[in-house]
Order: sequence, then C-alpha cells, then structure tokens
Amino acid sequence: MVIGVVSDTHLRDNSASWQFLNRLREEFFQDAAMILHAGDLVDPAILDAFDPIPVVAVRGNMDPASSGLPLKRIIHQAGFRIGLIHGWGSVAGLEERIRREFYGEDLDCLVFGHSHQCANHHYGRTLMFNPGSACDPRQAPFPTVGRLYLEQTLHGEVLRCD
Repeated sequence: MVIGVVSDTHLRDNSASWQFLNRLREEFFQDAAMILHAGDLVDPAILDAFDPIPVVAVRGNMDPASSGLPLKRIIHQAGFRIGLIHGWGSVAGLEERIRREFYGEDLDCLVFGHSHQCANHHYGRTLMFNPGSACDPRQAPFPTVGRLYLEQTLHGEVLRCD
C-alpha cells in the first residue's frame, strides 16, 4: 500500500492552487490509497483537489480552528499505526515535542510538518517522517512531498517536486 504525504502547502482555494495540487496528485500520488496532510493547509477546501483519493488531515498553526480538523490523530492502515500531527514552535526540539504528544502510543510511524524540512529516519522503532513543503521550502534546497510504503515493513521516501 502507498500513502502520499504532504504538509505546509499554505494554499488558498483558487485555480492556481488546484492546478498545482492536481499535478501533485497525478505525478506523485497516482497510485496512493490515501493522502496524509500534516497541516498548514491554510484553506481546507484545497483538500478536494486530491479527489478521488481520500485525504486525512490535521490542523496546523496557520489553519483556522473552525476548519474542524483535529490537532492530532492516529491512522490504522495495513496493520500499522501512524501518528499524524503538524507541530509548533521552534524547529529546535520539534521532534521531541511531537513525540511527547503521542507518549504511550505504540506508533510505527509519526508523520509531522511545521519545519518545512523533510525528515525520514527512525527514533527507536518509530519512523519519523516529515515530507517537507511542496510549495514553500524556506531553508530547504527544493520543494518536496513524501510517500509511505506499507509492505512487510513501513518505510518512507521523500521526493523532489520542483
């Protein structure tokens, strides 16, 4: 099973945003069973651009509280437990703060955003996965998205998307 992963898109609901997200869906997520969005959508209406692929999202610090999106969640797929959260505060210490939010949970993967910098490494047995930002890479050298592969094991891939 393949899961597409995006974060920090910071897009408004307009035709340019939809064109960009349609390109991501067609080029990077065409075989994805679902997409995880780790927050900072800015406008939740943009999630419809991924249709017909189902999207599971959380609220980031730039998203309106009225979006109805939770701050964190756990997704169960193909026998794996995946935590999903945006993150907050300084990039320094970000992973430690988000791990504490899931203290006591036996996660196979923890997907997060906020830093706009990709991550794909293990902390203990948990894969720490940040797809970076497809739209606003900030200090990263290029925009990125991610893919999770749920097979015998769970592993991730970060893809350059400029």
